[in-house]
Amino acid sequence: MARMKFICDTERCIECNGCVTACNNEHDVPQGINRRHVVTLRDGEAGEKSLSVACMHCTDAPCAAVCPVDCFYTTPDGIVLHDKELCIGCGYCFYACPFGAPQFVEQSAFAARSKMDKCTFCAGGPPADNSVEEYQQYGRNRIAEGKLPLCAEMCATKALLAGDGTVVSDLYRKRVVKRGGRPDTWGWKTAYDFNSSKE
Repeated sequence: MARMKFICDTERCIECNGCVTACNNEHDVPQGINRRHVVTLRDGEAGEKSLSVACMHCTDAPCAAVCPVDCFYTTPDGIVLHDKELCIGCGYCFYACPFGAPQFVEQSAFAARSKMDKCTFCAGGPPADNSVEEYQQYGRNRIAEGKLPLCAEMCATKALLAGDGTVVSDLYRKRVVKRGGRPDTWGWKTAYDFNSSKE
């Protein structure tokens, strides 16, 4: 069985936030929650890189390891999901996740949290596939429809790849080889090569 994975090609990501908007609109995500976010490293400096980040559906998910009520489970194709009926909003998953994927919809008095929300790889949750209950709690189940996550499908530069981990990593590997394995194969240095030896 395939293991579903995300890969973001930092050489292609242009920080347009199209993936964030697509996810929020597709799943009717509550105000203040972003299941996916774009991080920019070295913003405004030479070598700036942007990276679209969400739940990476880890093989050995740290969020699942620390959850005191075992609300996390992994589907046969490697998608890490959670059961909002079991979640108590303790926040341990938030602290354990290196990607900042777990989000909490409401903050109330005395730091009480709501049920956790995170990227579902567009695979819904425990209720029946494409049911009203599933949509209201987890968003649209595109995987049950035979589609890929909308964030990856809507990526204008195809920087965000999603699907079978073997296929996605092979595609990314081919891109890196085609670029010559260097991170700055194109850009200002390539377009405006002022090397005096060519004159």
